[in-house]
Amino acid sequence: MAALAKLVVIGFIVLTIIYVCLSLYSRSVRKGKLEEWWEEEGRPGDREAYIEAGLKDYEGSLRRKLIWGVYIVPVAVIGAVIYFTNFH
Repeated sequence: MAALAKLVVIGFIVLTIIYVCLSLYSRSVRKGKLEEWWEEEGRPGDREAYIEAGLKDYEGSLRRKLIWGVYIVPVAVIGAVIYFTNFH
């Protein structure tokens, strides 16, 4: 039982670090694209307002939600491996 608790705690910490890194990286990539698009569109309006509106749209995007797969996929795979190893 202690081994399972250790796996859960360490796994959660590692997955959280990966999630935070992916989230920050994805946000910075989106911000870079928004800055590039602002330049290409002929600099419409205030740059900061344009980028802020784009990042607000990004917060509700599918890409942002898919990053939660960092938690879901490994937990499902480990759960399946434990299940099939012990009960089949």
